[in-house]
Amino acid sequence: MSSSPSSPLVQVRGLSRRYGETLAVREVDFQLQRGEVLGFLGPNGAGKSTTMQMLCGVLAPSAGEIRIDGIDLLDHPKRAKRSIGYLPENPPLYRELSVDEYLHYCGRLHGLAGTELRSSIDRAKSQCGLVEVGRRLIGNLSKGFQQRVGIAQAILHQPALVVLDEPTVGLDPIQIREIRELIRGLGEEHGVILSTHILPEVQTVCDRVQIIRKGEIIYHASIEELDQRQSGSRIRLVLRHPPEIEALQRIPGTREVIALPQPGHFELRFEAEDAGETRYAETLAETAVHKDWGLLELSPRQSSLEDIFIELATADEALTATEAAA
Repeated sequence: MSSSPSSPLVQVRGLSRRYGETLAVREVDFQLQRGEVLGFLGPNGAGKSTTMQMLCGVLAPSAGEIRIDGIDLLDHPKRAKRSIGYLPENPPLYRELSVDEYLHYCGRLHGLAGTELRSSIDRAKSQCGLVEVGRRLIGNLSKGFQQRVGIAQAILHQPALVVLDEPTVGLDPIQIREIRELIRGLGEEHGVILSTHILPEVQTVCDRVQIIRKGEIIYHASIEELDQRQSGSRIRLVLRHPPEIEALQRIPGTREVIALPQPGHFELRFEAEDAGETRYAETLAETAVHKDWGLLELSPRQSSLEDIFIELATADEALTATEAAA
């Protein structure tokens, strides 16, 4: 039985996967609602692909629970997989078939036949912009159109959940824009999980983002929360007579001081709070003037998603280096 419209489309609890002595994924928990696009990020080797494969029923977890549209994927894999559409990083295309022949073949694999099959193919082709190329061989299509064919096979059976693994890899800027528009459209009718290394893509098409590192979810937020995190808590400081870093670290509210390559240039991260940037900037300016540091520049610096991703993804390495130096 499918879940009610108000309940999560995807529920993942305690998901783990072990390869021998290596724990590749460790007790991952998350949910996805209908009509949401979730960006799933992680550095190479973080456990992202392993998690995606378990979510699609391609790989069995060592522990944990996955429910798709209210159906337990482990107890009822065939029923649950009917609600999943999957586009792997390398689309499973047969280059010697035409688009129509390939989608017909995929439809039969999903148990579609007759009028239902024909209408499903027509709908998928329309959604993916493939109406004009139905008779062309897949091998003769551009990379962008081949990606569209891959997405068409993933949504052919109208699944509740669509999982896309690096859908824009290898595409030119125009093709990337077209695929992003297509993903946004899918998000209106399906729940979508998007795995990508292209960070601006997440902010362009996703409603929420989560980052996995060393098999664990380390960051999970809405795009609105991400925008708030990007908007402040970092200040660029340029001084003519810079003090030792320790003096800057003693300024109230300072969380971290980073010495930039240019002499006298720093980036200061401070404790974020309501109106915190204004108060902190005032304190910083007053201190610089009082100490005669020769204040040349004091300006807010907006964090990019790349900054946040690198900061989170390398936190353990930075901590290890600090401990080693101590």
